[in-house]
Amino acid sequence: MQLKIMPKKKHLPAGRVPLILFLCQVISALEVPLDHGGKAKLLEDLVQPPTITQQSPKDYIIDPRENIVIQCEAKGKPPPSFSWTQNGTHFDIDKDPLVTMKPDSGTLIINIMSEGKAETYEGVYQCTARNERGAAISNNIVVRPSRSPLWTKEKLEPMTLQNGQPLVLPCRPPVGLPPPIIFWMDNSFQRLPQSERVSQGLNGDLYFSNVLPEDTREDYICYARFNHTQTIQQKQPISVKVISVDELNDTIAANLSDTEFYGAKSNRERPPTFLTPEGNASNKEELRGNVLSLECIAEGLPTPVIYWIKEDGTLPINRTFYRNFQKTLQIIQVSEADSGNYQCIAKNALGAIHHTISVTVKAAPYWIMAPQNLVLSPGEDGALICRANGNPKPTISWLSNGVPIEIASDDPSRKIDGDTIIFSNVQERSSAVYQCNASNEYGYLLANAFVNVLAEPPRILTSANTHYQVIANRPALLDCAFFGSPLPTIEWFKGAKGSALHEDTYVLHENGTLGIPVAQKESTGTYTCVAKNKLGIAKNEVNLEIKDPTRIIKQPEYAVVQRGSTVSFECKVKHDHTLTLTVTWLKDDHELPSDGRFTVDEDQLVVADVGDNDGGTYTCVANTTLDTVSASAVLGVVDVPDPPFDLELTDQLDKSVQLSWTPGDDNNSPITKFIIEYEDAMHEAGLWHYQADVPGTQTRAQLKLSPYVNYSFRVMAENSLGRSSPSQPSEQYFTKAAEPDKNPMTVEGLGSEPDNLVITWKPLNGFESNGPGLQYKVSWRQKDGDDEWTSVVVANVSKYIVSGTPTFVPYLIKVQALNDMGFAPEPSAVMGHSGEDLPMVAPRNVQVNVLNGTLAEVHWDPVPLQSVRGHLQGYRIYYWKAQSSSKRNRRHMEKKILIFQGSKTHGMLPGLEPFSHYLLNVRVVNGKGEGPASPDKDFNTPEGVPSAPSALKIVNPTLDSLTLEWDPPRHPNGILTEYTLKYQPINSTHELGPLIDLKIPANKTRWTLKNLNFSTRYKFYFYAQTSAGSGSQITEEAVTTVDEAMASRQVDIATQGWFIGLMCAVALLILILLIVCFIRRNKGGKYPVKEKEDAHADPEIQPMKEDDGTFGEYSDAEDHKPLKKGSRTPSDRTVKKEDSDDSLVDYGEGVNGQFNEDGSFIGQYSGKKEKEPAEGNESSEAPSPVNAMNSFV
Repeated sequence: MQLKIMPKKKHLPAGRVPLILFLCQVISALEVPLDHGGKAKLLEDLVQPPTITQQSPKDYIIDPRENIVIQCEAKGKPPPSFSWTQNGTHFDIDKDPLVTMKPDSGTLIINIMSEGKAETYEGVYQCTARNERGAAISNNIVVRPSRSPLWTKEKLEPMTLQNGQPLVLPCRPPVGLPPPIIFWMDNSFQRLPQSERVSQGLNGDLYFSNVLPEDTREDYICYARFNHTQTIQQKQPISVKVISVDELNDTIAANLSDTEFYGAKSNRERPPTFLTPEGNASNKEELRGNVLSLECIAEGLPTPVIYWIKEDGTLPINRTFYRNFQKTLQIIQVSEADSGNYQCIAKNALGAIHHTISVTVKAAPYWIMAPQNLVLSPGEDGALICRANGNPKPTISWLSNGVPIEIASDDPSRKIDGDTIIFSNVQERSSAVYQCNASNEYGYLLANAFVNVLAEPPRILTSANTHYQVIANRPALLDCAFFGSPLPTIEWFKGAKGSALHEDTYVLHENGTLGIPVAQKESTGTYTCVAKNKLGIAKNEVNLEIKDPTRIIKQPEYAVVQRGSTVSFECKVKHDHTLTLTVTWLKDDHELPSDGRFTVDEDQLVVADVGDNDGGTYTCVANTTLDTVSASAVLGVVDVPDPPFDLELTDQLDKSVQLSWTPGDDNNSPITKFIIEYEDAMHEAGLWHYQADVPGTQTRAQLKLSPYVNYSFRVMAENSLGRSSPSQPSEQYFTKAAEPDKNPMTVEGLGSEPDNLVITWKPLNGFESNGPGLQYKVSWRQKDGDDEWTSVVVANVSKYIVSGTPTFVPYLIKVQALNDMGFAPEPSAVMGHSGEDLPMVAPRNVQVNVLNGTLAEVHWDPVPLQSVRGHLQGYRIYYWKAQSSSKRNRRHMEKKILIFQGSKTHGMLPGLEPFSHYLLNVRVVNGKGEGPASPDKDFNTPEGVPSAPSALKIVNPTLDSLTLEWDPPRHPNGILTEYTLKYQPINSTHELGPLIDLKIPANKTRWTLKNLNFSTRYKFYFYAQTSAGSGSQITEEAVTTVDEAMASRQVDIATQGWFIGLMCAVALLILILLIVCFIRRNKGGKYPVKEKEDAHADPEIQPMKEDDGTFGEYSDAEDHKPLKKGSRTPSDRTVKKEDSDDSLVDYGEGVNGQFNEDGSFIGQYSGKKEKEPAEGNESSEAPSPVNAMNSFV
C-alpha cells in the first residue's frame, strides 16, 4: 500500500498520529535476500529453501559435434545439492565417465567430443535442487541432437512446357531437426528472382502462375539450410524449357496427327485457379502467441492478384503483415480472438475465385497468477495460488519437494483447494518447496514456490549513513532494505529529535523506501529508518542533500544555412557549482562526426563549410552526476538545386517538340521554376538562348520551334537561393526548312546626298531565316506621286541606295524577306525621305529683350518650311561679347551657341556679364546643316555689383599706424563709386572691439590708418561699390608694433631680486598645495580645484567650444585653419579674395551674439566664410604693457 500526500507545509503538524507502514503478508511475502552485496554477513544465519535460477529450455536441441551442456542452477541456504533423472529414472552420473557436474552447480557436461555419440544421451532430463528446507525441480528438458540429412538421390527429367502454362517445381527437403530454411538459387549461388508471377511457397516449392520464355534454364536448385549445424544441403538441379506453340508443334510433328497438334489455346488468357491450397476451403490451427501464416498461390493469365479479408471481422491493424507479394497473410502474437474464417481472393482481368481458411487458435497453458514464495513466522497464515489458462483449459496439480502432494508427507497446517494451498498456523516444519504443474495437450507450465517459516528480529540491510544527493524539485527515494520475520513495520523520522513522518508530504513504499515526491531545499537533512516486529527493533540513518538543477539558459536555435557556409549553435548552461558539469553535443542522437569542421567551444558548437550531410538535429546535452538536461535545434542545409538530368525529346513535330527531364535534388529548398534554353548548332554554335520556363512542379514542356534550326536544349532549376548549373544538353533535333515567317525590322529611308535615297533594315539572323538562300526584295515609290512600285532583289545585306532622286521627297518603302522555300508575308510600307540640302533662308525680325545684367530673351520669325529642304531640327543662336561698356576692356569674345529644338521661335540667353555689349544672330538647322545667318543684333547689359578687390595687404606697421594696399576688383561689373573699409581691434582674450567704418575714393589703391593702439591686433573688412550696390568683401588682420620702453621696463622688473624671491615663494606654496591635494585624493577626499580651474579657464590656454557659446581658437584669413596660441598674421601678408570671405557675423552672430554675465562678447570667431561685420557697441580698454607682451608669447 502506498500513501502519498503532496507537500503543503514545511513542518509536520504537531500531534498528528504518525504514519507507520505495515507490510502485511497476503500472497507476496518477503524473500530471504541471500545475495545482498556486502550485507550478506547480516543474513548468514538465515535458511531458505532452494530456488531454481537457471535451466536449459524444455525442447533442447543440441549440436552433435559439441559437448552437451544441460544447465541447472539454484540458490538456497544452505547451498542445495543436485541430482538428475533421465527418462523418469535416477541418472547416476558417477557411473558414466563422460558425464560431470560443475562444482557448486547442477549443470551437467557430457563430453561427446572425445568419444560417444549424442544419440546415446537423447531423452528427458529433470534436475532436483535440495537442502534441509525442501527440494525444487526443473522442467522436463527434452534433449535431442540436431539432424541435417542429405537429399535422397533422384533422377529429375527435364521439363518442357508451353508459354503461359502454370508450373510448380517441388522442393520436398529432407526432414531435419530443427526444420531447415528453404531458398532457390542457380549454379552461381545467385538467388532466383521472385515476383507476383513467380514465388516460393511456405512448403518450399517454387510456383509459376504462368511461364515465360525467359524462365528457361537448367539450374533451378532448391537449397535447405540447417542453422543449428550451419550446413546447407542441395537438391539436384531441375531443367525447365519454355517454348512457343509453333516450336512445340515442330518438335512433335513427326509423331502426332494433324488433329493432335497444339493450338493457340494454351496461350490464351484464362481466369485464376489456386495452385495451393486445394479446393474452396481448408482448416488451419495455430497456438496462442505464435505467428499465424495463411497462404494462397494462384495461376492464371494475366497473373492474378491476391486479396485477403476476414469474414465477420477486420484484420488487426498493428499485427497484420503481407508477405510474398500478398500471397501470404501473417498475424503475429495470435490470440483466441483471431479465430474465424479468412478469405483469400485471386483476381485477374478474366475473373476471380476465393478460398476460405477456417482458423482455430488453441493455447498451451499460460500463467494468470504463478505461485510466489512465502516467508512466514511461526503461527502465521498464508496461501499459494496457482492460476493458469489455456485452450483446452489446463489441469492443475501440486507437488511438494518434487513429490505429488497426494503421496507427500502430511502437514496439518496446509489445505489444498484446487489451484490454491491454504496455510494456517504454520510451524517451522511446514517449510517446503511446492511445485504447481498446469498442463494440457499442447504443453505444460511448472513453477516452484517455497514456504519458509522463520522467526527473526528486524535487520536493516541498507548501509548506514548513506549519503543521497538529489536535484531540487525532483523525487527523492531513501532506501531502507530490511528483513525480519514476522514482517517488520517501517517508520521514518527526520532530524535527531524529529517526529515520525506523516502522510501529507511523503510516500512510504512496501519495500521500506521513503519517497519525497518533490524534494526542496528544506528537505536537506538526516533521516532515520526504524524497523519493528515483535522480536525486536532496528534503526539506520541516511543523509539527504538537495542540489540546484542544471538548466540551459540559452538554447540552440533553428537555423537554415546555405551549403559551404558556417553556422553556430549556442548552449549556455547554469548548474550547481558543487557538481561537475559535462556538455556534450550530439547530431541525430549520435556523436558528432570526427571532422575538423566541428568545433566545440565553451558555450557553442561551430560547424564550418556546412555540407548536405550536416543537416539534422543538433542536441546540447548537459550532464552532472545527478541530472541531465538537453536542448535541440534543427539545422537545415539548403543550396541552389542540382541540375536536372535525363533530358528526353518526344512528340517531335515540324514546329514543336515535347521536352521532359528528371529534377535534381532541390537541396532542401523547393524548386520554383525550370528555365529552358536552346542552342542553334548550325547558325550560332556555343550560344545558348532563353526558350521558356515552367513552374517547379512540372517536369515537361511543349516547346515551339522555328524551321531550319539544329536545336539542342538544356534545363536549369531555380529555387529561392538561385539557379542550378545547366543540365547536360539534350539530343539534337533538326527542323525542316520553310519560307520566312517575318520580315526585317527597323526599315528606314534616309538620303545621304541631296539626290539619293538610302534604304536600310536590320537583317534576319540565321535562326530567323527559316531556310537556305536568304534574300530581300526592296521596293519603293514616291508617296505623293502615281508611280508604280520599283523593286529589286538583293542578297543578304542591310541596305540599298536609290540614286537620282529629287531633294527631300517622301517615299514609301517595303523590304520583304525570301529564301529558297518562298516569300515572307507581305510587309507594311514605311515612309522615308530622299537626301536633304542646306536651308536657303535666314530667320527674320530678330528681337532682344534684356531682363537683367545676366539674362536676355530673344525672339525671331520662323522660316518657310519649303525653304528648309530637310527635316527641321531647330534654331541656333550665336552670341558674343563685343566690348566692355566702360571702354577699358576692348577685346573680341569667343562666340557661344545655344540650340533650340524644333520649331521654337524664342529662347533665353543666360550667363551674360553685366555692363557689357553683345552681338547675336539666328540660323535654322536641318539634317544637312545650318542655313544662312540673320543680320547681327546688338544689345547692352546693365551694371552689377563688383567682385571683391583682387588683393589686400598690410604694410609698414608702426606703433600707432597701419598702411593698407589693394588691387581693384577683377570684375568691376560697372563703374566703381567708392571703397568701404571697416576694422575693429581684437584684445588678448580674442574679444572684438568697436567697429569703425571708413569710405575711400574709388581711385585709391593705398590708405594709411593712424592713431591706432600700439601692440594691438586689428581685423579689416574691405569691399568695392558700384551704383548697383556693394560687392564681395576681403578680410585681413595685422598688429601694430610694441612700445620698446615699456617692454624694457617689464624685463627690468622681472630681473629684480625681490621679484625673483616672491616668485620662488609662490612656487613653493603651490608645490605644498599640490602635495596636500595629492594626499587627500589618495585618501578618497574631494578637492574642487579642477572645477574652479574649469570655471575660470584662461582663454589663451584653453579655448572654449563653439556650441556652448564660448571662445575657441580663431583662424587666419588665408587657410581658415585654427590659429594656435600665440600665432599671428604677418603684417605684410597679401590675402586673395577667394581666401578672404570671412565676416564678423560668422564669428559672433553679429549683434545677436552671446554675452557673458559681465556683458563681454563671447562669440567665437573661426575660419567660416566672412559676412558683413557687426557694429560693435562695446568698448574695450587698451591692453596693459604686460598683456601686450604676453600676446606675442
